[in-house]
Amino acid sequence: MSKENIPVEAEEAQITDASNKKDDEISLVDLFAVLWHRKWLIIIMTFCSAVLAVVISILSLVLPPEKSFMPNKYTPRAQMLITEDSSGGAASMLGNLGGLASLAGVNVPTSSSNSALAGYLVNSNTIQDAVINKYNFIEEWEIEKSPVAESRKELKKVLKSSYDEDTGVFTVSFEDKDPVLAQSVVNYVVDLLEQRFSELGVDKNKLQKQNLEENIANTYAQMLDLQKQIRDLELSVSNIYSPKTAPSITTDITMVKMELTVQEEIYKNLKSQYELLKVQMASEQPVFQILEYAEVPDQKSGPSRGKLCIIITFAGGFLSVFLAFLLNAISNMKKDPEVISKFKGKKE
Repeated sequence: MSKENIPVEAEEAQITDASNKKDDEISLVDLFAVLWHRKWLIIIMTFCSAVLAVVISILSLVLPPEKSFMPNKYTPRAQMLITEDSSGGAASMLGNLGGLASLAGVNVPTSSSNSALAGYLVNSNTIQDAVINKYNFIEEWEIEKSPVAESRKELKKVLKSSYDEDTGVFTVSFEDKDPVLAQSVVNYVVDLLEQRFSELGVDKNKLQKQNLEENIANTYAQMLDLQKQIRDLELSVSNIYSPKTAPSITTDITMVKMELTVQEEIYKNLKSQYELLKVQMASEQPVFQILEYAEVPDQKSGPSRGKLCIIITFAGGFLSVFLAFLLNAISNMKKDPEVISKFKGKKE
């Protein structure tokens, strides 16, 4: 290549770059020209979208909750304090329940804990069926096909649970258009959770306390019964007419008194264990403790009608811009003889 050709090629490259930049500038100007030409379409469509969003929001508020297409939703919450014990009873129980949880579609964390057990129980069929049957949700939600399975699916959409690892607080919530019903459902689930934790024996101290209370009550009842037997036998001795029967009654009294002594010793030991356990429980945190029951909410949790208005307005604006470019493209196609000839050729 000669040196004389180099400046010529460079000049041609500069001309080409300048032409491309000019085409880009013209394209950008054309875009703004199209928007300006269709400005009233964009303004009117955006304005109508905003008005439509406001009308929808007002109608959803004016209509009764049972007839509204977008009623207010309320989400009461209850908080429980759950003490973690990964090596305790919850770990072994969740290991056994892992297979059942996977079949039920419940995700149980690999790190077994009392909070994970609580999350599993909220989504378990036992608690869900109890809630569905108590509040008759199958008829309330008008479920006809596969009522059991479908009602469980619908309940899982509105009945939620969460756990805060920093505070150890486990939260149960329920979303519904009726705030009183939602509060009742949450508190019922909390009571069921407490009952299930007690039945599973996760809190060993609490279970031991219940057993001691039952044993103390039974022992005390036996002591009263033995004392009554002694009184009756002593009364019969004083009223007997045959001296031959006196030795046998005396023997019975002695045996009953011995049994009473044994029961009194058992009662003392049980009471001693019970008092020691109360001191121990006072110094330890229980596994499951209800912090706050749900209250009837006086403020809605959704829907956010302000956000809905913004979304609909922006959607209308974007649609109007797209429509403006589409109309401009159709107009240009009608003016292009080559395009018209192609369509005419297809018609022939």
